[in-house]
Amino acid sequence: MSSAVLVAGGAGYIGSHVSKALAEAGFTPVCFDTLEKGHDWAVKWGPLERGDIGDSQRLDEVFARHRPKAIVHLAGYIEVGESVREPERYMLNNVTKTQPLIDAAVRHGVEAFVFSSSCAVYGLPQTDLLAETHRIAPLSPYAESKARVEQALEKAASAGLRSASLRYFNAAGADSGGEIGEAHVPETHLLPLAADAALGLGPSLTVLGTDYPTSDGSCIRDFIHVSDLADAHVRALGWLKRRTGNGVHECFNLGSGTGYSVRQAVAETARIAGRPVPHQVGPRRPGDSPKLVGDISKSASELGWRPTRDLAAQIDDTLRWRRTMPR
Repeated sequence: MSSAVLVAGGAGYIGSHVSKALAEAGFTPVCFDTLEKGHDWAVKWGPLERGDIGDSQRLDEVFARHRPKAIVHLAGYIEVGESVREPERYMLNNVTKTQPLIDAAVRHGVEAFVFSSSCAVYGLPQTDLLAETHRIAPLSPYAESKARVEQALEKAASAGLRSASLRYFNAAGADSGGEIGEAHVPETHLLPLAADAALGLGPSLTVLGTDYPTSDGSCIRDFIHVSDLADAHVRALGWLKRRTGNGVHECFNLGSGTGYSVRQAVAETARIAGRPVPHQVGPRRPGDSPKLVGDISKSASELGWRPTRDLAAQIDDTLRWRRTMPR
């Protein structure tokens, strides 16, 4: 496999951590990003090529210049609530624009395609731990967009494309070296919002819903450190490279297998920060499932992957990053 890997969305939160992991594994991450949501300061381990994944001509130019034999696709909108308000925008950006990227992968003989999917595709859980065989029943346009891209990759397997969809649970934390971290505008994720509230760097946190059928009424989520996620992408590329024969598409859960409620995560943030997390209760966010916790046995057996950083480490890294991040 060529050392160049096209990282679509490589200037974003997870994309920048994936780029660092790729560089440490001997690859050259070529960041392909519009910078609509990403940051040029997060592109540190390879060249930056500005462009839109829906632009076939621009993709061909970048392929001609760098000749990547692998793609990691992380470009997309990610806010569940926003997707409920603007479903057409999410389908256009996340689904319609992904097809030219898949077509370019087939056209240029890409050997491995790794897609950033989501546990949100499962919808309401039918089991305590969600395995990859769980039914697909998205509750939001965001989740639906991820499911549709998985379907497109399944179809592309018949054209010879080898791909893996990585179904993330809740990505959190930051690079332990302090080089990169989460910097969404606006920020919508729990741990950075809780950290900012505790540190006095942001407003009081709003807990979105306390009437779910859970032990304390708040949502239960499976938090996974972003650097562990990044490691899984490198392993998925290796897994695809080792595959023989024609095209394939497989799905893998990336989580910890342990669930924490929103209220538990807020309490743990306060403990580690050594100060309270100012917060109040708000209504549920449309499209949220009450509980999402992953069965990661397939990722462990097939990819040789397991998370190495617990929730406390994720919170600690988040607090450190939020104190020093560019604003």
